[in-house]
Amino acid sequence: MDTQIVKDLIQEFKAADLTKLSLKCEGFEICFEKEGKNAQIATQVANKVEVQDNNGQICVKETIKEEIKDTDKKYITSPMVGTFYASSTPNGKPFVSVGSKIKKGDPICIIEAMKLMNELQAEVDGEILEVLIKNDEMVEFGQQLFVIG
Repeated sequence: MDTQIVKDLIQEFKAADLTKLSLKCEGFEICFEKEGKNAQIATQVANKVEVQDNNGQICVKETIKEEIKDTDKKYITSPMVGTFYASSTPNGKPFVSVGSKIKKGDPICIIEAMKLMNELQAEVDGEILEVLIKNDEMVEFGQQLFVIG
């Protein structure tokens, strides 16, 4: 397989909302995996394996696997489906923003589900590195809301 095609596939995979992609074609296998939307693909590992087929011919099988870089980043995810609110009032100051230091138990946002306001509290100590959702947007169960460092 042409290396430019592999490079293009890597770029497309990085840009996509996919977390896993596997392709097999004529003895060639490629697998990409990442955690969540904002994970970074860190390294490319290529292995060439010689395989002998039934006719005694030797084929070369290439396997390329993308590995996730281990980082100190943690994510706060939504425990439910609902509407995300950054503050307790429509024009109020957000509970947290980029650069905010948080401690376990600090309020970080509100998720409205079935007309009930559910205050989310930090489960870890850290600093808000990124807010991944905008105020008044719908969130899904398990969706990443904040990046914590």
